[in-house]
Amino acid sequence: MSKTTLTFVGGADMVTGSNFLLTDTESDTSMLVDCGLFQGCEDCDMKNREAFPYNPADIDILFVTHAHIDHVGRIPKLVKDGFRGVIWSTPATKDIAALMLEDSFKVMTFHAKKEGAPEPFFDEKDIAKTLAMWQTREYHDTSNVQGGYTAEFFDAGHILGSAMVKITRGERSIVLTGDLGNSPSPIIRDTEALPPTQYLVMESVYGDRNHEEKEGRTEYLKQAVEETIARKGTLVIPVFSLERTQVLLYELNNLIEEGEVSSVPVFLDSPLAIAVTDIYRKYQKYYNADVSQEIAAGDDIFSFPKLSFTESRDESMDINKIPGPKIVLAGSGMSGGGRVLHHEKRYLSDPKNTLLLVGYQVPGTLGRALQDGVKEVTIFGDTIQVKVQIKHITGYSAHKDSDHLLEFAADAKDSLEKVFVAMGELKSASFLAQRLRDFYDIDATVPKAGEEVILDL
Repeated sequence: MSKTTLTFVGGADMVTGSNFLLTDTESDTSMLVDCGLFQGCEDCDMKNREAFPYNPADIDILFVTHAHIDHVGRIPKLVKDGFRGVIWSTPATKDIAALMLEDSFKVMTFHAKKEGAPEPFFDEKDIAKTLAMWQTREYHDTSNVQGGYTAEFFDAGHILGSAMVKITRGERSIVLTGDLGNSPSPIIRDTEALPPTQYLVMESVYGDRNHEEKEGRTEYLKQAVEETIARKGTLVIPVFSLERTQVLLYELNNLIEEGEVSSVPVFLDSPLAIAVTDIYRKYQKYYNADVSQEIAAGDDIFSFPKLSFTESRDESMDINKIPGPKIVLAGSGMSGGGRVLHHEKRYLSDPKNTLLLVGYQVPGTLGRALQDGVKEVTIFGDTIQVKVQIKHITGYSAHKDSDHLLEFAADAKDSLEKVFVAMGELKSASFLAQRLRDFYDIDATVPKAGEEVILDL
């Protein structure tokens, strides 16, 4: 009987670089799930440029769980290095991934202009070839794959279009989750229940901790807005273009239209976030029932009085001419680049303003330094005194926390034979694996990068 070999190429020993290889030598079938960038490590650029430990030309199909860059960022390199198979994802994932890859190339090109910086490891032609190979499948469309396998997408509830992929042969299967959503989400549908499966590869970003502020996150946002308005200041929110921006726009829409906070000028100052928001408008069929009812009743959830989308550089600069109180959402989410740096340079030194951090800030980033209370920072060569009011809300994470990851896996405990806890730091993944063993007697392990496992599949 044929056996399937699972190799943890990326997404093991760390959160990022998601890349899982499934092979069957008897049927000469090779499948990948995700092909993302390594991020947040000192040698990440080198790792992203290294040759793949498999021959890209041998890969028959690539399944993409969702469009975050740590899940899609190396696909153009895969194509450049010889991949000629087919790529499958949901339609929304393909559309968003096209934007994310183009933006990633622009960022690499920008950095390459610095003295001594390497050139991008793919180009626009590689992106075009990638998208030409990319096909879409809706949730629950069961498709045949070479080697007697079938594949089916389930809603992961993480971001728009995010999916778990279930790969089946005969009566046995493996599910690879990608990232799992922090359900219920304000906009998209909840994570679907894990279907019966023998094997599971699951994420563990928050495997060792829970989201303490989830229930009160809207109230925290409201307080930050009210306090800034009272001081006639500017509320600056560094945002991630994908998912976090759309959730915040929805929350502000509700607070303003329901009279919970005063209507003040709000600026979305990120071309990428604006483009992603347009894709969110396109795929309303993926919204949850509550939001769908709001839209049916006539509410445009991404539009409210005094909201402006500032695409051009001149429009961005004109924000400075508008007196407070006002709200500025600008990329990037960890203040690592983008337009938010210009706003931080202008507003960090005034105590009447507020800087609201709404996501995890990686150590070593400007966002993390500000979160930790640094008193001065250097932006564009200038030293800025930090006198702004700094607030941090953790409840807007798009990932399941420890308790909910545990509950998710428990849904299939009667069929599960092995769980591989990946896509998390070692401490987080190990804690979750131990809980799975202790609470449900599930055989759970934390794979190492490069580890191979033979599956009865």
